[in-house]
Amino acid sequence: MADTGDVNVGSIIRFNNELMQIMEWQHRTPGNLRAFYQGKMRNVLNGKQLEHRFRSGETVELVRVEYKMMQFIYVEGEFAVVMDNENFEQVHVPMALFGDAAQFLKEGMEVKVSFEGDNVILAEAPTFVVCEITYTEPGLKGDTATNTLKPATLDSGAKVNVPLFCNEGDLVKVDTRTASYVERVKK
Repeated sequence: MADTGDVNVGSIIRFNNELMQIMEWQHRTPGNLRAFYQGKMRNVLNGKQLEHRFRSGETVELVRVEYKMMQFIYVEGEFAVVMDNENFEQVHVPMALFGDAAQFLKEGMEVKVSFEGDNVILAEAPTFVVCEITYTEPGLKGDTATNTLKPATLDSGAKVNVPLFCNEGDLVKVDTRTASYVERVKK
């Protein structure tokens, strides 16, 4: 058991018999009242958010989480099949754990998977991916003066907004957290 001073943003704790990931964690000392920790947490399984006050020095159960970099192979129904590169063991990860970044997954991509024992509790796609534009309206020469964007379909099937100078066949770097264009990449 740990106390509230050992908890950080990103830590996973067991709270009311549920796994919660700490999103915000602040130590507060209001005037002549006792100090406390204000925590904003997200349920790992269903994504619900919760705020709670913890007394300073209160014991909390930190969950031991093991992170592994695994290779994404393919999608099978509601699951992504990933492979451990060390022992070639395949694991089925629910696609919902990837969130909106699931639309950018490609075969052979390295993903970060978190385990509590043998149970998968979190999955993250890479922060940035390079994709090829498969369809967009043609760009015109000289359309770089303004910050205007147009819709484009990528090779992974995702749709993002790109600048007017991007054309079909161009490689673009995309932020998977916000599903937004970052930059054009040279081939």
